[in-house]
Amino acid sequence: MERVTRLRATAVFLLFALILGLFGFRMYQLQIRDADTQSSSLSTYTTWSRVTAARGEILDRNGNVLVTNRASYNLVFNNYVFYNSDSPNESLRKLVNLLSENKIAYVEHFPVTLEKPYEYTMEDLSSTWQSYFKDFLNYRELDSDISAAQLMKQLRSAYRIPNTFTEEEARRVIGLRYELELRSDLTSLSAYTLIEDVSSENLSAILELNTPGLSVESSTVREYATKYAAHILGFTGQMTAEEYEVYKDQDYSMDAYVGKSGFEGAFEEYLHGTDGVKLTTVDADGNIVSEYFTREPKAGANVETTIDLEIQIAAEKALEEVILNLRENGVGSHGEGTDAEGGAVVAIDVKTGEVLACASYPTYDPATYYQDYNQLLETDFGPLNNRALTLTYAPGSVFKMAVTIAAINNGTISSGTTIEDQGVYTKYEDYQPQCLIYTNYKQTHGVINVMQALAVSCNYYFYEAGNRTGMPAIDQVAKALGLGEKTGVELFERQGYRSNRETKEELYPNDPDHSGWYDADTLQLSIGQGENRFTPMQLAVYTAALANRGARYRATFLSRVISSDYQELLVDNQPEILSTCDISDDAYYAYTRGMRMAVSDPSGTVYSYLNDYPVAVAAKTGTAQHGGPGSDNASFVCYAPYDDPQIAIAVFVEKGAQGGNLANVAKAIMDAYFNQAAQPNTEIPGENVGS
Repeated sequence: MERVTRLRATAVFLLFALILGLFGFRMYQLQIRDADTQSSSLSTYTTWSRVTAARGEILDRNGNVLVTNRASYNLVFNNYVFYNSDSPNESLRKLVNLLSENKIAYVEHFPVTLEKPYEYTMEDLSSTWQSYFKDFLNYRELDSDISAAQLMKQLRSAYRIPNTFTEEEARRVIGLRYELELRSDLTSLSAYTLIEDVSSENLSAILELNTPGLSVESSTVREYATKYAAHILGFTGQMTAEEYEVYKDQDYSMDAYVGKSGFEGAFEEYLHGTDGVKLTTVDADGNIVSEYFTREPKAGANVETTIDLEIQIAAEKALEEVILNLRENGVGSHGEGTDAEGGAVVAIDVKTGEVLACASYPTYDPATYYQDYNQLLETDFGPLNNRALTLTYAPGSVFKMAVTIAAINNGTISSGTTIEDQGVYTKYEDYQPQCLIYTNYKQTHGVINVMQALAVSCNYYFYEAGNRTGMPAIDQVAKALGLGEKTGVELFERQGYRSNRETKEELYPNDPDHSGWYDADTLQLSIGQGENRFTPMQLAVYTAALANRGARYRATFLSRVISSDYQELLVDNQPEILSTCDISDDAYYAYTRGMRMAVSDPSGTVYSYLNDYPVAVAAKTGTAQHGGPGSDNASFVCYAPYDDPQIAIAVFVEKGAQGGNLANVAKAIMDAYFNQAAQPNTEIPGENVGS
């Protein structure tokens, strides 16, 4: 019996020892063996961040950089380090106070006003950010119709914002806590970028605070390499809610910068690169444990435009000089033009439609566009207007080549048909317009043919020629030559309209007295007045089409697109004919000879400006009424060389008084163009991409 008892006691002891051993082994596992693993998983945190790809560069046709990138720095929060720090709210309070005191802008999407009475600002957010806010309310189990004031009260309590914080401090801290919480618990958003492109001065001040989790990351921002071509280079900006709806399917981040206007907007698809994705693992102290890309950023492609920077500079300087000289001295015997306002000039390659220069005056510095914007809005003569593409004008007498073609093609006149200028056109009793020379000097041009009429710009001749021909034939030719039609250029442009029956019905839908077509309308149409409204870009395309004997090329700013490393040709833009105008031999002879005589004949309207120019030029001047007070508008078109056209130019100046003076702008452009042509070709075969 005693032996059995001892055996049982031994068995119980062994069982107890076994249980104790198993328990000890498990404790060893938990406390010793797994300690490193648990510590590692709890003391490190991995976040992902979007690494913005550099935009491609914008170049001129010769490889001169127009827009590029410069290095910049962003301040980015790491949630894990922030939440594991001591007194996180106090750290944020110091940070927001510094930002507020120094008026440093930062990114925040919390949709509540900064000051009482608190109100929602949901309309300022994209639909996606609005959705995030709704998810936030749901996550915090807050009613979707909670008032902004009640939400502030709830969040101040939830985030344990001390009562010692002012209302403004609390609101600003809550805004940052909201951004951090979205990224910690609710969304797949990348790390919170507090400030982009922070200045070195502000960066130093902010880093002195040692805000937990706030670190510096390198990036790039847009930089202009020239102060010229502001109206066509365009600018970038953070996308709007509407733009995000367009770009979100193209893997754009919600805070991406996109092209807003000009080349930046037109060539966005090429310039915008593919952002990278970086995973960063840090410990509680913010030390980086590991860092690698799951997707490398890919820079955007480089866009080589058709613009020639040297010609563009010459165009802008000459246009400014002519307008300022007009304001100071006027022109002509009566000193008109002292009220000159703005103007535009466009130069086009006749054989391709490539735009060599496109300038508006007054202009601005693209590098300070955002800083100067409000001031520019208040500046006289509208420097923000891209007059070359977005403003339309009556062309005046530069329209007469279209009338010449229509009249000769229709057989109503020939190049040899003479008409006597009688000063006052008396065919109709109720409308008797005068030739300009008769209005100003009570003189006439006498008996002249169409070439002479073009050279001296005789309105009387074209009243009669247009009246014989009629509006439909003239309108058909003007349309084929591109007037009142889109030029096909990549930037936004106004289409304008031609003076015809349809235009009048559209402009005067409820006014039967004006919407009909009358004989007076035909007479006004014939000298480029009436309801004709064209852009300077259209006038340049029209002039190039005249030089090409009716072949109208699509105007373009795009030469080619090259990979970011300049090794691969991605797009090679080719000339495209948009329309053709059938021009008879006699009509072609008449208008080309007439335009040449405007320069070479002593009575020609451009003789004193371009007669001695070393390259033969064909040109036409125009003066156009605009229905307002002050001097008439002025227009000028030309192409050169006369016997082998290469470049076409159109100049327009609001209240410029007379077109001949604008030849000085064209002359400066041709100087730059033909001086380049005279230079030896130093290009090494095979050196260029795509050669």
